[in-house]
Amino acid sequence: MTMRPRVAITMGDAAGIGPEITVKSLADPRVMEWCIPLVIGDARVLERAMDATGTRLAIRRLAAAAEAAGTVGTLDVLDDAAIDMAGHRWGEIDPRYGEAAVRWTRQAGQLALAGEIDAMVSAPLNKEAMHAAGYPYEGQTEVLGELTASRPAMVMVVDRMRLMLFTNHMALRAVCEYLRTDRVLDRLVLADAALRDMGIATPRIAVAGLNPHAGENGAFGREELDAIVPAIEAARARGIDAQGPFPADTVFLKSREGAYDMTLALYHDQGLMAVKLVGFGRVVTLLIGLPLIRTSTGHGTAFDIAGRNIANHVNLLEAVRVAAEVARGKQGSSERGLAAAFGRAA
Repeated sequence: MTMRPRVAITMGDAAGIGPEITVKSLADPRVMEWCIPLVIGDARVLERAMDATGTRLAIRRLAAAAEAAGTVGTLDVLDDAAIDMAGHRWGEIDPRYGEAAVRWTRQAGQLALAGEIDAMVSAPLNKEAMHAAGYPYEGQTEVLGELTASRPAMVMVVDRMRLMLFTNHMALRAVCEYLRTDRVLDRLVLADAALRDMGIATPRIAVAGLNPHAGENGAFGREELDAIVPAIEAARARGIDAQGPFPADTVFLKSREGAYDMTLALYHDQGLMAVKLVGFGRVVTLLIGLPLIRTSTGHGTAFDIAGRNIANHVNLLEAVRVAAEVARGKQGSSERGLAAAFGRAA
């Protein structure tokens, strides 16, 4: 009998939609078939989220992750009563909520590193609240990178499309300054290794250009000639099937059709515009280059609709499914390995 992986879900910012979509996702009985879920967060906020959404689950406060049972109709939580409930308001920036969200992310990471959970899923935190709490991180990716002393990369997954970000939350001017051959090569090596872990024996990786028309041989910028092309050539010398750089206005069309197993986007919006046009509300983020499994939603805290039972929980539900499937693949319980998580055979 296949063992269900234990998956922790961090609640995210207490003023955002994270608590709502968490309780609504765990009310879906399919989750208990995929994994043994547990939430890391504040049980009182989760109760408020259930009141707001009309969800009815029995909350069990746990002392340890191992106590999670994965029973339909029950919400298991490692309760951190961190929120001042007298002042709790949906949709408002509060540095205390930013601090708690970072703490919960670290706690889940530590549990994963200790082997107490098999994977973690992140509901969204609010970057403004996090910064107000004194944390300079770009996001949860950097929190986990610091915790694990690694430099992870974000992979966006929707349908047949896998898209990796070279840079994440970075100003465009800074992207141009950051772009170097060794850094692009590092990401290509990481992408190739991750795809092989997913069960893809001969990965095909496309690289998007930074400039219009991928620079047109230097006519519109030299970043392609000076940094990207040498990185692709170095990757190919290592046996990696890296191709490009291709103009960004067409490469994602081919990626959508499955022409490549991974496409490397050079900056945040270049990649996010593509995947959100393909499947807004269904994009799952998978971090690679970490010694743990972590997925998250492809959206933010949506303060404008928090607490109003408007938020769609399907994206978080899909992130839980992918995390559980990747964990099963790591355990060797899936013949197709991690590729099964994305609905495509290797």
